[in-house]
Amino acid sequence: MASFAEIAAHLDALLHPERFPDNANAFNGVQVETHADVRRIATAVDARERTIDAAQAAGANLLIVHHGLFWRGVLPLRGPVFRRVSALIRHGIGVYSSHIPLDAHPEYGNNVLLAQALGLTPSSGFANFDGVEIGVAGESDVATEQVVRSAAEFAAKFATVARHTPVEAGRRTRRWGICSGAGADVRTLREAVVRGIDTMIVGEGPHWSAIDAEEAGIVLIYAGHYATETLGVRALGDHLTARFGIPSTFIDAPTGL
Repeated sequence: MASFAEIAAHLDALLHPERFPDNANAFNGVQVETHADVRRIATAVDARERTIDAAQAAGANLLIVHHGLFWRGVLPLRGPVFRRVSALIRHGIGVYSSHIPLDAHPEYGNNVLLAQALGLTPSSGFANFDGVEIGVAGESDVATEQVVRSAAEFAAKFATVARHTPVEAGRRTRRWGICSGAGADVRTLREAVVRGIDTMIVGEGPHWSAIDAEEAGIVLIYAGHYATETLGVRALGDHLTARFGIPSTFIDAPTGL
């Protein structure tokens, strides 16, 4: 076994949260501490009642998540917020959260692992966010229908239905870009146009993104916010098991989005 502090320090050194801009409510790193040795690790996309309860049921006292406890900002400790916090404290479960640092990691990141899952090989970064490239991009010569099919098969594993803008018969993907989660925003679409990217894979995006992408000649594939962000936390769990000999469990709690 290893202490919570030891594992947290290892994750800080691996993910370097201090190097990344992020949402003000992300609070990357330790969000809830515990002073016990870690006996089992649970990983999940979201810090929510369902994953906290499942972590406790699995006997885990460290929960690693992509979306932490504070996305809605400061809220009264009542209702679901109270239940989450009280359950963590009552059962001595520590929480470590990693948002953009995990999206962007070159080995354990959501984007590089999603590219691998889709059979694509990255050659550069993509999705510049305040000077940091969150996603990945590359060149290929593959039928766009195959990319769409691979994304749909991946999403279906996590109870998500992949969607996409129209694909012309015989179209081929020459340049692609990936940005997990809410990846179809003004900046990423503009970057895709400038870089000549013809196929873009994201988790989700606003309604207008489908229109803008189609009119720019980009096939935009929405593979699911939840689905595209399951990969990093699972990889971290496997890494920590190999590094510290502590078993890890991925808690699957799809949102359908």
